[in-house]
Amino acid sequence: MKALFGPAGNSDSFYAEGNDGTLAAAKWVKEKGLDIYEYSFGRGYRMSFETARQIGQEFERQGIELSIHAPYFINFASQDSELLAKTYGYITTGLKFLKEFKGSRLVFHPGSEGNLSREQAFLLTKSRIGELADNLEKQGLLEGVYLCPETMGKTKQIGTYEEILQICAQNSHLLPTFDFGHINALTQGSLKTKDDFVKIFARSIELIGRERTEKCHIHFSKIEYGSKGEIRHLTFEDELYGPDFQPLCDALISLGLSPHIICESSGKMAEDALEMKEIYQKTLGKKSKL
Repeated sequence: MKALFGPAGNSDSFYAEGNDGTLAAAKWVKEKGLDIYEYSFGRGYRMSFETARQIGQEFERQGIELSIHAPYFINFASQDSELLAKTYGYITTGLKFLKEFKGSRLVFHPGSEGNLSREQAFLLTKSRIGELADNLEKQGLLEGVYLCPETMGKTKQIGTYEEILQICAQNSHLLPTFDFGHINALTQGSLKTKDDFVKIFARSIELIGRERTEKCHIHFSKIEYGSKGEIRHLTFEDELYGPDFQPLCDALISLGLSPHIICESSGKMAEDALEMKEIYQKTLGKKSKL
């Protein structure tokens, strides 16, 4: 198994070339030499199930696997019963869209502190996600599907990699989304060497096992950050903030991991995803010659 690469949504170049709509993205992504595609419902589920079915069929025809990013409004630490009910609904609705997309991964942001202490917010988030996963599993709704809580980039958000791994340790259908741009922003630029990435994967193997770590979900982009963490997504042209992909690539190959890697660069998601794939293949080729 090898790592798979693709964009989160459509690059500016997709539209500049006269394309319009997600149906056209399937063939476009395939022709670029990429493998996967992540569709974001960040602003809400503004699509019919029939349209989702058509999109799923077209991506399947092109051999491009889809994943979904759930709405950004999710907060498992919410103290508002109405907002919490909506949070659960965003997950269950996302699973319905995932089925129509013929995908297997639903990425979501876990929550935020609000007026709670960090410990209170995390424990609420952890227990609620664990209970939801257990209930969905009992209903048979997680067969062949992963819920993928994401590491976050701002200080008030729940989602350090340790928190995400503790959440995922509760149920085998929970798969971590390591957003290394977020991790780097939150830790003020800590991801510089291969060992910095290996440390995270080693902790993952310790807490959730090798099998799930091997096929983890990854978001990657360079991100500008300040004292409170993430500010904005950049492109691979940035030379100031990072992180760079090569150390992550070296870690993946040395550990034998084969994740899905989604690029979230600003406006150049496909181009930077392809650059990552080329670096990965080149590095893999060098190792095979040793």
